[in-house]
Amino acid sequence: MANVVVVGTQWGDEGKGKIVDWLSERADVIARFQGGHNAGHTLVVGGEVYKLHALPSGVVRGGKLSVIGNGVVLDPWHLLKEIEGIRAQGVEITPETLMIAENTPLILPFHGELDRAREGQNTVAKIGTTGRGIGPAYEDKVGRRAIRVADLADAATLELRVDRALVHHNALRNGLGLEPIDRDAVLEQLREIAPAILEYAAPVWKVLTERRRAGQRILFEGAQGALLDIDFGTYPFVTSSNVIAGQAATGTGIGPGAIDFVLGIVKAYTTRVGEGPFPTELDDDDGQRLGERGHEFGTTTGRKRRCGWFDACLVRQTCATSGVSGIALTKLDVLDGFETLKICTGYELDGERYDYLPTAADQQARCTPIYEEMPGWQESTAGARSWADLPAQAIKYIRRIEELIQCPVAMVSTSPERDDTILVTDPFSD
Repeated sequence: MANVVVVGTQWGDEGKGKIVDWLSERADVIARFQGGHNAGHTLVVGGEVYKLHALPSGVVRGGKLSVIGNGVVLDPWHLLKEIEGIRAQGVEITPETLMIAENTPLILPFHGELDRAREGQNTVAKIGTTGRGIGPAYEDKVGRRAIRVADLADAATLELRVDRALVHHNALRNGLGLEPIDRDAVLEQLREIAPAILEYAAPVWKVLTERRRAGQRILFEGAQGALLDIDFGTYPFVTSSNVIAGQAATGTGIGPGAIDFVLGIVKAYTTRVGEGPFPTELDDDDGQRLGERGHEFGTTTGRKRRCGWFDACLVRQTCATSGVSGIALTKLDVLDGFETLKICTGYELDGERYDYLPTAADQQARCTPIYEEMPGWQESTAGARSWADLPAQAIKYIRRIEELIQCPVAMVSTSPERDDTILVTDPFSD
């Protein structure tokens, strides 16, 4: 059976939540493979709005197994609060429907404190972090001083892990003018929450291998977008993990050969939250109109998103780095009513033309977009469920995007509702 990876191909906020929810009907297992609760997914199901941050989007689907993989960094207190909130909306969450990889690193309160202190004191170039401790938690993971889910099960091991982490963090805090961490308080917090988290702990790599051998379909869900990837994004204005599709394998413990289809989620225009280069950003009435019509405010932070024209050059690049098999084009209806639309086909820098975004930060900041104009459409595309429901110019716009990004359209989303979707290619087809 086919296994599908879903990745964002821009700077996040592409509408992954709805697409994952839509696909989860065809899947048996939904696995989150990277990121933390700095990313947010909004799902609209039968008029009910669900806002998810740490939980995989599949939890709102009954009878599915949702998995938090080892590529995620997990705030256990936030997770339990989120579970409580989703349960209050009538969704059942049990150890039979949710599993957390035993080797998942934890985000602790001092991670968030460090995150906020460093960003607050950074007068050189702010990264635009959400201040939730995701970056410092990933630093501890690669620094081999993280506290992981499995550590909660043994008191002696937990003390050793905490002591090792505090040697590092107290030195940092001293340099930032912060008080030392209260060791006993941290241990008490972890001991208190341990039973509630360990209830969901499992060897996820083993479970996924068994499910795959049993012929079940696995849907791998990422957070953020490929342009925020720690290696291939607009560094240093990126997240602290790998976002591209290859991370689905290492972030869950299943081999890359298990991936059959990579679905790239692509917004019909471009948005970005926080700092960093954005070649097609609009500071005019068109940008304001995109933001208002698209309700461009972050699910997690509430921050207003920067808006701009579709950048085919960037999406072509991210489709290549993630090996995208087909794209899901979202929020097409936001473009309804524009007289003229623009698509970025390349950049001009120091008198030369580029068909990709240069790696150097100073060059990225100086790139000027090269635009191609297309006529817009006045009819509504909202709620369209077939090609016949779309205006001719909207179809031409979609086809031109396919040509420019060198990747076919597999799905088109025309509203937040899960059924307002045009299916061209089913990613789960064998």
